[in-house]
Parts: sequence; structure tokens; C-alpha cells
Amino acid sequence: MSDAQPSNAENRSTTPYSEEFQNFISGNWAERTPATTSAREQAAFAATRRAHLSAEFAGITLVIPAGNPKQRSNDTDYPYRAHSAFSYYTGWASDTVPGSVLVMTATESGHDATLYYRFPAGRGTTEFYANADIGEFWIGPRPTPQDVAADLGIAVADLGDIDHVWANLTAVTAIIREGDPALAAHLDSIRGAEAPHDDDLARAASEARLVKDSFEIAEMRAAVAATKVGFDDIIADLPQIVAHTRGERLVEGTFARRARAEGNAVGYDTIAASGPHACILHWTRNDGPVVPGDLILVDAGIELDSLYTADITRTLPVSGRFSEVQREVYQAVLDAADAAFAMVKPGIVFRDIHRTAMEVIAERTAAWGFLPVSAAESLAPELQYHRRYMVHGTSHHLGIDVHDCAQARRDMYLDGVVTEGMVFTIEPGLYFQPDDLTVPEEFRGIGVRIEDNILVTATGAENLSAGIPRTVDAVEAWLASRG
Repeated sequence: MSDAQPSNAENRSTTPYSEEFQNFISGNWAERTPATTSAREQAAFAATRRAHLSAEFAGITLVIPAGNPKQRSNDTDYPYRAHSAFSYYTGWASDTVPGSVLVMTATESGHDATLYYRFPAGRGTTEFYANADIGEFWIGPRPTPQDVAADLGIAVADLGDIDHVWANLTAVTAIIREGDPALAAHLDSIRGAEAPHDDDLARAASEARLVKDSFEIAEMRAAVAATKVGFDDIIADLPQIVAHTRGERLVEGTFARRARAEGNAVGYDTIAASGPHACILHWTRNDGPVVPGDLILVDAGIELDSLYTADITRTLPVSGRFSEVQREVYQAVLDAADAAFAMVKPGIVFRDIHRTAMEVIAERTAAWGFLPVSAAESLAPELQYHRRYMVHGTSHHLGIDVHDCAQARRDMYLDGVVTEGMVFTIEPGLYFQPDDLTVPEEFRGIGVRIEDNILVTATGAENLSAGIPRTVDAVEAWLASRG
């Protein structure tokens, strides 16, 4: 990008460009204090991850982009977040300089890793004050090469020199394509076609995250702890939430405030689904009222500055107490969650977690008379009538992505063996649509989900989010505690 003001702002720019002004704005600045020279905790873990990746891709140069900002409208962008694979293999997270690229160049002995990023511009350039996209007057100074090298424990080079890498490629090259589609297309033009190893690299970057290292587990604990505070904030704000015509928005805003205070952001768009909105699985418009007598389903997680996120769902009675029918539905979901959690241990097959939860869901919906067949018959793969009321899965892996490891092979994920160090959700639910004629009227419009974050241990499992009230009595006591 040139030093000048971005073209989509030229027709309204008043920035002076005279030589006299540039000389004046470029001088008389105090020396900056160097940043810390010690490496961040994540740096050593990222180096180990790169070593494992290097061993898997001997002789192949690997390109892992952070990605560029994404346009929201005209000259405004969405909040920037580096691609998860880039952060995983560099340790650079919420403070990543946009557009950075990790290049692992194949050598006879393995790989040489270099982090290419946009070095700071001198104050004698117009970029310094005139470029709203990257100028430090607009977005702040970029770190020095010395600081980044010390912080991340990796060799660095100026992003402006990266074209020399592409011009001198001698080895087969693979790139994380979704990290920077434009760069992937550029490499395709050099390589002649999309390289077959691109998919292999994406798969490897996902599968490497199936088992968390000690740094990741600590971050997951911290993300869950921060998320609990966010839920406590929602409970405390319920009177104002109920009083507003768009109370769901206040739920979202209350949680987002805590997310920004305790971490980087929310890990995904918060679902604040009150009343029948709770039956819409990905309700994120959050524009409805929160009405006493209804349930509100809140699915939310705080993403830390490391980019690791929690993913918790709690369903709360707005008035403070469950009705008889609400309690019955809630207890069925809780029983399904508890049954699934009880069978988690190393050696089971991941898909069996869902199967176990579904046995409870089928049994309860059959007992209520909602199914045209028995629970055992409904559980047959060709029927699955009970899935009308819970169409989603019960578990997904969780970590630096809310749906982590998504490009892992099926036999490593859904059909994979559960291993110590895995972190995933358990989140059964029941959703009775407001116009569903297969259920009695008193059930219609009730949606319940209970979602916890589970760490697999050597002998079983730990519910990382067990401290966020989840039983009927504990939830009612939680709501009563707001005073």
C-alpha cells in the first residue's frame, strides 16, 4: 500500500502534504522506550508446534498468513482477528499486525521459520500521519523488529521483502488458503495451479489442535472463568433488561462489555434468545423483549487476548423460577448432558457422546407421547424422530476457534478416539417450536440448551464450567442472589 491516503477517502481528505508541513510533523519527537525483551509464554509452545509441523511436511515450504482486515462498509473494517492457524504457530494473537505471514522454508534439516510483517514506517514518511489504514497517527505504532523477534522467539523480516520469497521458490509450497485468499491465488499463479498439499496443511493445522497443550488448557480455564463473570453480569442487570423493549440487546451488550474488559472480544456472536426465540438455534438478531414467565437462552463465550474462547449456554427463567413444564423440559436436557458427561474418558469414540445424550432425549420425548414410535425404535438411524426437537449435534471441539479443529478428518474427529487433553462442548437441548402441532400447547415456544466445556483427563473428564450454575435449584438460587 502506498504512503498516501487510501483512495476511498481522497475526496474528503484535508490532510496537508506540503514539504513544510511534512518537515514540521516529522521532527521533535522523543525517543521511545524499547519494549520488553523477554519472550511471551506462548512462544515456546508455538516453537514446539512448528517443530511438529515441520516433521510432518519435510521438503515442503509452508505459508501461514494472518490475513488482512475485512471490509465492513466503505472505508471501515470489521475488528481485526488473525487467522487461528497463524496465531497457533506464531504465538501472536490479539496484537498481531494485520497482513503478517509466517513462512517455513524447507531446508535439508527441516524448516527455517520467518515471520514477515509490516515494519514500522519512519516519521519522515507520509504514511506516518496521512494513511488512515496503517499510519501510526491513526492506528498506533507497530512494534520494532527487535521487539517482535524477542517477544515471539522467531526470525522476522519486512513484509515488503516477501515478494523475494515468491520469486525464489524452489520447493513444493503449501499455504493455508483461507488465511489470505488473495495471497493463495498469487501463489497459484506462480505454482501453475493450486497445490495438492494446501488441503493437507489445513488438515494438519486442525488436527494438531485436537489435543491441547498445557498453555491452551490454562487459557481455556481462564476463558471459562471470565465467561462466568459475564453471566453474573447478566443476572445482575436483569431488572433493566426486562424493562427494555429490546432486552435481548441489553443481554448482548452486558456480556460484550465484560468480554472487552476481561479479554479480546466475544468468541462468537452472542445468542440472547428469549421466549420462542430460544427455539431458533442461531438467533443473533437479539432484538426481542425479555418477558417474565419466559425462559431466556444465553449462548456466549469470552475470547481472551490469546484468542482462546469459552462456549457456554445457560437457560434461565426470567421471573426467577421455572414453571412446572419448563422445569420438566430443563431437567430432561440436564439429564442428557449429565449422561453424556458421565461416559467421557480416554478411549471412547467421540460420536458416542452424542449417542448417549440422544438416548435420553428419545426416552423423554417418547414418554411425553411426542413420538409416533417407541424411544428404542426412534433411535434407529433410519428414523430419528426425536431429532425433530434437537436437530443439532451434542459436541464440538473447542479452543482457539469456537468450532475448533473443523478441518480434521472424520476419523480423527467424529469417529476419532477421545484422548486426554481434548477440550470439547457437551450441549444437548430441546426446542419446541411455537407452531409445532406434535406437542401440547404448554410446551410450544420453550427452548432449552445447557452447554458446558469439558476437559478430558487421564481417567475421565472435568467440567470446566461446572462453577456456572446448571441444576434447576442452583439456577433459581443464582437468580435470587441478585437481590
